[in-house]
Amino acid sequence: MPKMKTHRGAAKRFKRTGSGKLKRSHAYRSHMFANKSQKQKRKLRKGTLVSSGDYKRIRNLLVNLK
Repeated sequence: MPKMKTHRGAAKRFKRTGSGKLKRSHAYRSHMFANKSQKQKRKLRKGTLVSSGDYKRIRNLLVNLK
């Protein structure tokens, strides 16, 4: 059986926190800022944790991520 490889697309999008949780950035951050409020743009800057429902799926893609 060959080694499990890390999904490189996922590895670029997620980082591990010190306690081992997965951190992600927000969507809707790349363009059309004139239509978004200042409050919305400010909240999109900050990263957040992956939800518990998605965590199980994403964990399998990131087998070797430190």
